[in-house]
Amino acid sequence: MKYVILVGDGMGDYPVAKFGGKTPLAVAHTPNMDWLADHGELGLARTIPDGCETGSDTANLSILGYDPKSVQVRRAPLEAASLGLSLASTDVAFRCNLVTLSEQEGVLCMDDYSAGHISTAEARDLIEDIDRALGNETFRFYPGVSYRHLMLWHAGAEEVNTTPPHDIISRAVRPYLDGMSSQGSELLELMDRAHEILKVHPINQERVKKGLKPATHIWFWGQGYAPKLQSFGKRTGLTGAIISAVDLLRGIGVYIGLEVIRVPGATGYLDTDYEAKARYALSALNSVDLVYVHVEAPDEAGHAGLLDEKIGAIEAFDAKVVGKMLDGLRDFGQYRIMVTTDHYTPVAVRTHTTEPVPFAIYGTDIPAPSDGSAGFSEAEAERRGLFVADGHRVIERLTRFAE
Repeated sequence: MKYVILVGDGMGDYPVAKFGGKTPLAVAHTPNMDWLADHGELGLARTIPDGCETGSDTANLSILGYDPKSVQVRRAPLEAASLGLSLASTDVAFRCNLVTLSEQEGVLCMDDYSAGHISTAEARDLIEDIDRALGNETFRFYPGVSYRHLMLWHAGAEEVNTTPPHDIISRAVRPYLDGMSSQGSELLELMDRAHEILKVHPINQERVKKGLKPATHIWFWGQGYAPKLQSFGKRTGLTGAIISAVDLLRGIGVYIGLEVIRVPGATGYLDTDYEAKARYALSALNSVDLVYVHVEAPDEAGHAGLLDEKIGAIEAFDAKVVGKMLDGLRDFGQYRIMVTTDHYTPVAVRTHTTEPVPFAIYGTDIPAPSDGSAGFSEAEAERRGLFVADGHRVIERLTRFAE
């Protein structure tokens, strides 16, 4: 038996008036996800428990079978693992975004949490120059992908009040910086010094000439110590692999013992190579029991408030990932497949929200439902009446823990 989990990050959304009250997921052309919903079980799962942070770390750990209320994991240490960084017990890892801050009516605001989705090559040069100028025995900076980078604070403080930049788009940043001051004065100083480097950096000057947003500041958030997680194999009896373009998901894979597969052309953005992810996933199934494929693009469109682009990303995910996986899985005989999203990223609010997410599970050995459905969507999943209150238990419906 082979198992597949396909996650379209942030696909969930709210009803849109121009679509007659339907969501982007409901109006998108998704024949493959609809087929799974029609021929398998369809329901809702609460992947973000009450009291937990509304992030992809929480939600994806839930989907993989880990109770976020018990494991207490923060995203930056996970991303550090993806970059091959080993944290000492007193090290605190921080996500370090390259962002664009700009004045709006005389107030400094969060213009863009991604510095205009700066390229990885440009960002690497910026972060490496910041590390050369500001790095020392206490603070070190490490380049990641696009706008997503890391800072390690040796013997640092985790109890700093930080805020994800994508949660405060277009808002004044001063209240959030002031909130850091009591425990994070050293971090604020680093941010100010990095700004002095970035505002005169040739890469930013060239971006401005091209009409692109410059990376004006660094922004710290998502900090934590190295987590301790039981291996996925010990929990489920299955071997597995994970495919994602973002370090957060790769880091989860490292910590729970999944094979981390890096796919050329996978960008974590709208231009990602969807089909390559499916090809690599099918190839991985020749040597592992389960493959977890994560696609970031719908989430990025949601954060940017781009409705049409989000629909396009959902349709690409359906055609080029879900469809290709269904075609290829026939070669493996017996299989079970689940398609889901980790959380909502509504275009209207441009950040993550906590609503239960739709999931569909189909298996060659699972009887088809008697009532059928009208496709894969939030409303249809609610109509079917299946609700998994503890989202970390939904994987059991897929694998029955390899019964």
